[in-house]
Amino acid sequence: SSDLVRTLHGLAHDLVRDRPGLVNLDDRFQIVDENEAGRIRTQIVQSWLSSHPEFVDHYLSDDLNESQVNRVVRKDLPGQFNSLANAFIRKVKDYRLTPERLRVLMEDIPVPLPLAEMGIDLYTEYQRALNYRGMVDFDDLIGLALQALETDPDYLERWQHRWPFILEDESQDSSRLQEQILAKLAGKQGNWVRVGDPNQAIFETFTTASPDFLRKFIQREDVIHRNLPNSGRSDRKSVV
Repeated sequence: SSDLVRTLHGLAHDLVRDRPGLVNLDDRFQIVDENEAGRIRTQIVQSWLSSHPEFVDHYLSDDLNESQVNRVVRKDLPGQFNSLANAFIRKVKDYRLTPERLRVLMEDIPVPLPLAEMGIDLYTEYQRALNYRGMVDFDDLIGLALQALETDPDYLERWQHRWPFILEDESQDSSRLQEQILAKLAGKQGNWVRVGDPNQAIFETFTTASPDFLRKFIQREDVIHRNLPNSGRSDRKSVV
């Protein structure tokens, strides 16, 4: 049977694992889990802060004494910078921006952006650490899956033939790249049913998912849109 239920990350894994050479991956590539990715970022952040002790001076209150400054730098900042690095890395990967490309873009900005420069440094070291381990993270997986479909038209056609109809549930929680993957698979025939409610988005605050992608999709002139009542609930889901 061609029927298959997958999470979008599971789908991306299928697309990449089937032909890793299309995206310059070794057949034995591994996927780093969130815990290990967090540990890698923590090590990178701590190393970066140690080598840039002057960086935090601009962000600390003058009212702090030396003991308080030491506590903030040792205990508070690493966790905050780790979260900042995670948000930065996820966002730029959603835009398919490499560290090298970001550095080129930074050259055209006439004002200093120290936080962005820090983010690029941490992103560079994070990707270097993953490459050294032969790993990709879940955000890489999404981007690489789309890259594979864009690289080989025959490969894309094979997957389109396998899944002539696509039903996407909870589409308000899809990211930019996830939406583009499904659009590629749906192709010109457009047999793509998206079920979701922009008002029920739950991942927007901590992932690159956004209900705005579904809202923009609904507004397209070539999309057939229906509102259906949810059983036992007062809100409604959109089927497009």
